[in-house]
Amino acid sequence: MAKARKIPLRKSVVSGEIIDKRDLLRIVKNKEGQVFIDPTGKANGRGAYIKLDNDEASQAKKRRVFDRSFSMEVSEEFYDELIAYVDHKIKRRELGLE
Repeated sequence: MAKARKIPLRKSVVSGEIIDKRDLLRIVKNKEGQVFIDPTGKANGRGAYIKLDNDEASQAKKRRVFDRSFSMEVSEEFYDELIAYVDHKIKRRELGLE
């Protein structure tokens, strides 16, 4: 009998839910202090996850959760970019492109 594969789980910094890693978006702060979206999930640096959901992205901006997660001030432009990226990814999934 085949052994069941483990499903990697991560906690969303916005809702606190523990979710399958594939349903989350990874945000990274690297050694240079740059904060960026990591679509591959493999970039070096400290990672924080949020669910691919418009409400979560809006809450992240409103509560400035990445400022707290990365112990630094994250720009307003980054949060706007995050909301646009999440919206784009959701639309691609609805069209069946991902």
